[in-house]
Amino acid sequence: MKIIFASNNKNKVQEIQNQVPKSIEIVTLEEIGCTDDIAETGSTLEENAIIKANYITEKYGLPCFADDTGLEINALNGEPGVYSARYAGEDKNAEKNMELVLQKLQNITNRKAQFKTVIALNINNEQHLFTGIVEGEIRNEKRGLNGFGYDPIFEPENLGSTFAEMSLEEKNKLSHRGRAFEKLVEFLNDFQK
Repeated sequence: MKIIFASNNKNKVQEIQNQVPKSIEIVTLEEIGCTDDIAETGSTLEENAIIKANYITEKYGLPCFADDTGLEINALNGEPGVYSARYAGEDKNAEKNMELVLQKLQNITNRKAQFKTVIALNINNEQHLFTGIVEGEIRNEKRGLNGFGYDPIFEPENLGSTFAEMSLEEKNKLSHRGRAFEKLVEFLNDFQK
């Protein structure tokens, strides 16, 4: 089965390709020749995932899934949330985003946060949503060289390591995206039966 992943983020594509069975072929936007910048105009992660999946399905008529992920920090009333990628500006600079979070949390002791991923899947004229959440906290400083985005400042589930200090395999086992993709893969496996 071929299915389009509506993402140009090579890190995300690599994460999901490592999780799906060989019977499912993930096709990227680049592979279908889609260079469109799909506007994420939703006010929630769910809305953005749906917007992206619907755009590809409507334009290309193919099964597709899309995701949106946000870091939600309790002390910042859920920020950056849906604006996680462009929290410090439209240039989507991960370093600036992390610096802004650390600056806003400078004198705050409650550093509880969660990463949330929502996946919208369009297949057989139906839409399905899958959610993955991992709770943790924001570290006082960046640690680790792996991963991307906020990984160097997010410590999941009191493990003592940030996502950026883990291997891709370790991160996938407990990450928000990994949990949402696990639900998606389970659905696709059942769907193929």
